[in-house]
Order: sequence, then structure tokens, then C-alpha cells
Amino acid sequence: MAENEKIMTLHPQGKQGTRIDLKKCEQIKSAILTTLNEFNEATLNDLVASAEEILRGSFDGKVVWYVVTVKLDLEARKVIERIPKTSPHRVKRTDI
Repeated sequence: MAENEKIMTLHPQGKQGTRIDLKKCEQIKSAILTTLNEFNEATLNDLVASAEEILRGSFDGKVVWYVVTVKLDLEARKVIERIPKTSPHRVKRTDI
């Protein structure tokens, strides 16, 4: 992985994605999937709190913004999915 390599994220509704640092994307993705592996499903607030805990001291940036961006990317790539009729909405892994 090259220094400062970027990735274009996807959006589940086909909207414009965002170019973000690949290393940060991978860190957030790992935190999200770790949380979902442990708890099976989670709200956005759960994902943010868990990512902040996992990445404490090792992440430079607004964790909440990256969690939202990467969560949408994972939804678009069908790695995670929203659970219908939940409020606030919850997500789970698609392969579990």
C-alpha cells in the first residue's frame, strides 16, 4: 500500500462517493467488522463508539465521519446490510 494512497468509496443509493485515505478506510473497516463479528448487529452510534475505543490514540481524523463514510461503502459493496424496520437503523454482516 503506497503512502497516502486513496480509494473512492461507493454509496448504496448510487450517489457520489468520497475519496479517502486507503489506510484510514482499512482501519475503520476493520473496526466496523470487528464490532459486527462480536455483536452480530449494531447501530451507527454503536459502531462509532466501538471504533473510537479500538482506534484510540492510533487514528488521525474525525472517527464519526469516517465510520459513516465507510459504513455506506460497505453497504454498497454488500459486505453489510441495514436491518429493515429498525429505528435507529441497525446493520449486520451479509455473510453471517
